[in-house]
Amino acid sequence: MPRAVSARKGERSRPPAAVKARALKGGTKKTAGRAEKPSKPNGSARAVSARATVRARSGSIGERRASEKTVQAGRMMPTPEAASGASRGKYVYCIIESIDPLRFGPIGIGADPSDVYTVHYRNLAAVVSDAPLEVLDSTRENVLAHERVNETVMREHTVIPMSFGTIFKTREDIVELLRSAAEAFGDVLNKMQNKLEFGLKVLWDRDQAVREVEQEDEDIGRLKKEISGQKGPTYFARMQYGRLIDSALQARSERYVADILEQLREVSVASRINKPIGDKMIMNAAFLISRDQESAFDAKVKSIAGRFDKLTFKYTGPWPPYNFVNIRLKLERA
Repeated sequence: MPRAVSARKGERSRPPAAVKARALKGGTKKTAGRAEKPSKPNGSARAVSARATVRARSGSIGERRASEKTVQAGRMMPTPEAASGASRGKYVYCIIESIDPLRFGPIGIGADPSDVYTVHYRNLAAVVSDAPLEVLDSTRENVLAHERVNETVMREHTVIPMSFGTIFKTREDIVELLRSAAEAFGDVLNKMQNKLEFGLKVLWDRDQAVREVEQEDEDIGRLKKEISGQKGPTYFARMQYGRLIDSALQARSERYVADILEQLREVSVASRINKPIGDKMIMNAAFLISRDQESAFDAKVKSIAGRFDKLTFKYTGPWPPYNFVNIRLKLERA
């Protein structure tokens, strides 16, 4: 399970899976138990065959190069109508490299956590549990169970995480997937060997940033004074002021992000920049880190957070490499 690291030096703890992160001004927080990591299920699955697309994103900071292979797999989850009754399938959490059969205990999906074990093809193994043949609701409990299994497995293995809600009808179908995608899975596992994902979100106080821009930019400051001193209509002046403010804030946030990325380049294998959420977030990134660089990455993030005391850093991980591995199961009618 991901460890929690406070902004104070030397403080480390292991919170339960449901702990929620609190942002620290000018500091960092490394947390566990996020329910949004696994992707949502694709809805009602009607097909009885599938094609798997396995993609590994790698490269230097800021790059998103990908190797992609498409393979034909076996039967997938049937329609909900066909899945009525007590029919059971195999829920797949992730793919690992292992020859020996493994068991991870009763930590899987379900009100009574199901036993998690492996299904094998040569040196590949799917980590699975028995589950009803139905479309799973993406409830907090189900998503956290999916994440809990991946976190447990990744302690000792390099994992290719599967999307939430991936259910096969039989063990033989999973073996067929592993057989058909063996080359692609092997390539991805090789690229992800001993690598972890960390998330970093950076937020600012937008109102404070606006005040700073008004003080530092002479044109914007002068325009604001003109608007406040005018007695007549100020619509066009306010429109111009808004455009100048937006442009200045965009430039400032881009400088912050570029500076942070540059400093994290030396301790990262790769990064992926996702779209910021809301007006306060200026950076929403995922970083792929080698296991032996985890301490160095921790130290670098804390050092950066100490420099930018006007920014709030939300730091999470380690996670399976969700942002750097793509598993697609394209359903097709038989």
